[in-house]
Amino acid sequence: MKEEPRSGLLTKNKLGEIQPPDRGEQHYLEVVKAFARLTYESVYLIDYTNLSFEYVSDNPLFLCGYTAEEVLQLGYEFYFRHVPEKDLELLNLINEAGFDFYAGVPVDERKLYSITYDFHLIHKDGKHILINHKLTPLFLTQDGRLWKSMCIVSLSHHQSPGNVRIYKQGSAEMWELVAGKKIWRKSEKPTLSERETEVLRLHAQGLSINQIAEKIFVAPDTVKYYRRRIFERLEVNNIVEALSYAVNSKLL
Repeated sequence: MKEEPRSGLLTKNKLGEIQPPDRGEQHYLEVVKAFARLTYESVYLIDYTNLSFEYVSDNPLFLCGYTAEEVLQLGYEFYFRHVPEKDLELLNLINEAGFDFYAGVPVDERKLYSITYDFHLIHKDGKHILINHKLTPLFLTQDGRLWKSMCIVSLSHHQSPGNVRIYKQGSAEMWELVAGKKIWRKSEKPTLSERETEVLRLHAQGLSINQIAEKIFVAPDTVKYYRRRIFERLEVNNIVEALSYAVNSKLL
């Protein structure tokens, strides 16, 4: 039996019963399952009508030692059991600020927006793992409220929770949540030069600095220069963080 979710966490968009005209086709679930089989990331679906999980993939990163079926049954109670109190407060803030932002977006554009942020999960063995959480609308109600969303979970490349950003598909625009406040600061995605992108893509293929230098006919020190420029532009500390940022921000 599913436990009733506690009040306060991520409930600003809680919906009542959705009427049949809002439901549409149901084949999407098979598509989500197929996607989950192909990706290394954890995938799950949130249903805001009753704050439950409609689907949870069997990737162990999000499960915290449970089976996918057990997490599915827990629904939102999973967060209360496996997110530290301080990070729960952060999730509340993200929820309020996120839905306030969403309310200002034209209804016909709402599916174009996605949000990404980092928070800790506590594994059954007590270990805290910082994960990145990406959420995008899957279905809206007839009046444009969020009905179901698709969530992707991967390891975070940051050192601390937060790092909240909203992206719009097909746009260079990006919004960052000011730490501790419900204020969004608009900016643009960082850009890389053609050569910097090439160097980063070759790193993604597993090539070393010397191998990249041979591939693009430059000295190894030149590759190191491009790496430093990439780190500065993306505000990261190493190539692993740079690759993670570039993939999450669709720079590659």
